[in-house]
Amino acid sequence: MAQLTQMELQDLRHLISNHQMMVSKLNTYAQQCQDQQVKQMFQQGAQSAQSNAQKLMTFL
Repeated sequence: MAQLTQMELQDLRHLISNHQMMVSKLNTYAQQCQDQQVKQMFQQGAQSAQSNAQKLMTFL
């Protein structure tokens, strides 16, 4: 794999950070949610964001 430029590295770190923030927020929303279907939707979103963050970290 080719080396990343400084700008690409910065963008990648920003994307990972955003995904990690989404994980945190979606998990918080799920914990506060009373409706089971909505709670499950937030949990699935958090899992997806976590998976994406992990995939992006492989490029570092």
